[in-house]
Amino acid sequence: MRVPPLPDPANQLSRERIAAGAVGDRSVDVPAAAITMTPYDPAWPSLFARERVRIRAALGAHAIAVEHVGSTAVPGLAAKNRVDIDLIVPDPADEPAYLPVLEPLGYVLRTREPAWYQHRCCWNDGHTVNLHVFGPDCDEHLRHLIFRDWLRSHPDDRATYQAAKRRAAADQPWSVSAYNARKVTAILDILHKAGLRPPRGDDQEANLRPSPGW
Repeated sequence: MRVPPLPDPANQLSRERIAAGAVGDRSVDVPAAAITMTPYDPAWPSLFARERVRIRAALGAHAIAVEHVGSTAVPGLAAKNRVDIDLIVPDPADEPAYLPVLEPLGYVLRTREPAWYQHRCCWNDGHTVNLHVFGPDCDEHLRHLIFRDWLRSHPDDRATYQAAKRRAAADQPWSVSAYNARKVTAILDILHKAGLRPPRGDDQEANLRPSPGW
């Protein structure tokens, strides 16, 4: 797998960024319920497996990859009770090629970010799934896979990240952007251990920030 660079500081998740990308009648930064950590639930992989089958059946070859990412993809890790899935399609900007097929499955477009890897995010009915749509060989998708796989095989770092998540949820339960910002140091430390480095010519690691989907 190609190793992407550490996240770009310009892509820090902020309330303004969330608002700019929001589609339809949805919350902006303030969650519908307080952010809390749920102990690892063995049902999460089953939910992902069910959704992967449905998505692949609907999209066929247009679904280049369907991957379980985020904390619910790491056995033993506490998480928000919402499954993150990365869907890789040939061109996320070509919404007519996949959104009309996903809508009968209950997925509705809620985020559109053309300037950030053409990222789209759909929510399912009840918002138990975030379906992130990226294109092939996307840096952020690769970061998701590397981070997930590292936590699966490194229990000490998994425990460190879980503690960071619990502190973030306790300190910032009513702001998605602030909750994500509280986890930055732990995420960057783990990505660095996994081999990621700043883009060539950028040595200001301390200023880098990860983006959504963690």
